[in-house]
Amino acid sequence: MDSFILGEDIKVMYVTAANFPDGIPDAFDFLNSLVPDVEGRRFFGISAPDESGKIIYKAAAEELFPGETQNLKLESFTIKHGAYMSFYIKDYRNHIDAIKEAFELLLGQQEADPNGYCLEWYIGDDVKCLVPSGPENYPG
Repeated sequence: MDSFILGEDIKVMYVTAANFPDGIPDAFDFLNSLVPDVEGRRFFGISAPDESGKIIYKAAAEELFPGETQNLKLESFTIKHGAYMSFYIKDYRNHIDAIKEAFELLLGQQEADPNGYCLEWYIGDDVKCLVPSGPENYPG
């Protein structure tokens, strides 16, 4: 587990999975069918419980130019800059259970923001799992 500072907000467009976790692959497939494949575009998974405790998962892609989200008729979310706790998983497709274990570890930390979300940042065949630290740990 490491500390990580995200230096800037990242605006993303997303598709909400029909259910969690089984609907995640379909959500990414649909997102990928809509979003142009541009080198350098970052992809994320964003999840948090709703008021009833049900996990809502958003398959997300970085917006690369103003208005792209609206042109594609997708919803948007802003990943906030600041302090995060992170866990890096190599070759995640062969270690899917490690993602759940990483978030259990991160969410169990005293510093975890109780109003935060779980963030998966897909980096090639790897994934960086992130949970925001509490507001008192945010820089500036």
